[in-house]
Amino acid sequence: MLLEKRLRSKLPDVGTTIFTKMSALAEEHEALNLAQGFPEFDCSPDLQRLVDKYVRSGKNQYAPMPGALRLREAIAKKTFEASGTEYHPVREITITSGATEALFVAISTVVHPGDEVIVFEPAYDSYVPAIELSGGIPVFVTLDPQYDSIDWEAVRTRITGKTRAIVINTPHNPTGKVWSASDLQALAALAEAHDLTVVSDEVYEYIVFDGREHVSVASVPSLAERSFVCGSFGKTFHTTGWKLGFCLAPAYLTTEFRKIHQFLVFSVVTPFQFAVAEYLSEPEHYLTLSAFYQRKRDLFNEAIGDIGFILKPSEGSFFQNVSYANLSDENDLALAERLTREAGVASIPLSAFYGRETDFKTLRFCFAKHDDTLLKAAGLLKKVCW
Repeated sequence: MLLEKRLRSKLPDVGTTIFTKMSALAEEHEALNLAQGFPEFDCSPDLQRLVDKYVRSGKNQYAPMPGALRLREAIAKKTFEASGTEYHPVREITITSGATEALFVAISTVVHPGDEVIVFEPAYDSYVPAIELSGGIPVFVTLDPQYDSIDWEAVRTRITGKTRAIVINTPHNPTGKVWSASDLQALAALAEAHDLTVVSDEVYEYIVFDGREHVSVASVPSLAERSFVCGSFGKTFHTTGWKLGFCLAPAYLTTEFRKIHQFLVFSVVTPFQFAVAEYLSEPEHYLTLSAFYQRKRDLFNEAIGDIGFILKPSEGSFFQNVSYANLSDENDLALAERLTREAGVASIPLSAFYGRETDFKTLRFCFAKHDDTLLKAAGLLKKVCW
């Protein structure tokens, strides 16, 4: 067809995501899916009852474009308690269709054709397409999957007169790294010196381990005034299918953010907003999450401990990376596919999180699963011919 021949892809290098591919392969071979990052267990029955309550009470029409005010007020309260920074619920908080929409809109708000955007890789796969769809150019700072620290001088050398923004993610997917207060101070110094906007992906904010604390860009005044902070209730409350997220930003950024948000989804599912707003009134619903997931991380790591993997325990998120460099020469995609077919355990190859062909001989496993699933997966992996 002539029309088909004339069609020019806006993302010519993008195909089906690795998450979709590995999940499909897992389904085909009836494998345990430790690939895609979603909890295997359901959300709280109390939260389900709240959804039912608000559905039955008639909260079923459009929410206001910025989100239900009650939820925005609840987010403002919990953010102030955690970071000491006040966000005005009317002017500076927007409810979004998941953190992915928040990230997309934030990037779209500030990136224009020819602008450069610093991206730390390995990186979650939605950042670069959002940059490119706005005509921007991703500039990568490449990190080892098990990096200990960031070379901020190396980051500085990647900044040019065209650099418009920098995208960060802490706790980090896929490495599990939690950025420190000193990292945030170094970021603040660079952002101020070069007048950069920061887009901060903080969806795993309540999943940090071994006594660490999540340090939000919202807690650093000089960063808060130039940043979009993107969060999600999907990861916090085991409700990834609800696609309920939010974006915090100063009023001058939020005004422009909402201009795009209103024409992308306008508003998001109303009764869920009211349910989450009420559920947030009890802080233990989210402040106990770290202990819950740390136990699962420890269970999984102990169970796979005698396989021979090289691993550094995840500092946050619900992912554990393992290096198999001392066990096999296979590239990570080939091994991930083989483990799915032969062992019945699906994972994600870390090369999928890099902007160019890179193979650190590392796989990512999601431990947000039932204990029995994690122990069964470990047993199956032990039977593999490495």
